[in-house]
Amino acid sequence: MCHGFRLTTPRFCPILAHTIARSAFFEFNPESLEVMLVRRIDNRDFDELRDIAITRNYTMHAEGSVLVEFGRTHVLCTASVDRGVPKFLYGQNQGWLTAEYGMLPRSTEKRVRRERGNFYNNRAIEIQRLIGRALRSVIDLRLIKDYTITVDCDVIQADGGTRTAAITGAFVAMVDAVRHLQKKDSSLKKDPIQEYLAAISVGVIDHTPVLDLNYSEDSIADVDMNVVMTESGRLVELQGTAEKNPFTFDELHQMLAFAKTGIEQLIELQKDILK
Repeated sequence: MCHGFRLTTPRFCPILAHTIARSAFFEFNPESLEVMLVRRIDNRDFDELRDIAITRNYTMHAEGSVLVEFGRTHVLCTASVDRGVPKFLYGQNQGWLTAEYGMLPRSTEKRVRRERGNFYNNRAIEIQRLIGRALRSVIDLRLIKDYTITVDCDVIQADGGTRTAAITGAFVAMVDAVRHLQKKDSSLKKDPIQEYLAAISVGVIDHTPVLDLNYSEDSIADVDMNVVMTESGRLVELQGTAEKNPFTFDELHQMLAFAKTGIEQLIELQKDILK
């Protein structure tokens, strides 16, 4: 049986094209001679998440499986448990966790190539390494010795924030896989999950910090940043780039404040669904 919880925000209008977005959602300030963002494309507040949904037990075979939805971004996360560890961990008396990430060919507006043969997507490789690092930061691998958990994150539909949605959903899938493993192997008594973890995107659009960017916002943002944070407020990873104009420390602090609030909401949703 699937179990799902949802954080909802008011239903938004269809995504508008780049040029329409700029004319409809920005104003010129004659005093500062700057163009300012006055409202978001989907009418959210600047610090408001998209509609968020997490559905557990989405597939029948994987030890942990989750469909996570950040607005119109949908990611399937499965966690599989196998006996054994990679060669570099032989004799280390610990388990391992790794992750893979990919996008279905028509998850985007234009078809993307499948990874096969000698074709590798460098972006996907970078993201799957990020997912693996993030999850390993909150699990004690010594407590799942002799087992490997493989988390697969497959983007079904992309509208911005696929890596942050993947991390948030993958954490829930990982917890379910660990619980399944503990039931199967009675020697694994102590919970290896150390604390909750989630991720969210933030950015700056014409001097205005915003939370949880969709694709239309991301495509016109001056700054794009991904934040991975634990329940205790510790940062696991920051990936921030000034795509156009450099950003200030004040804008950085505001983005981090938005990210912290958003991640706290995501973690509360994770807790609700994992009860």
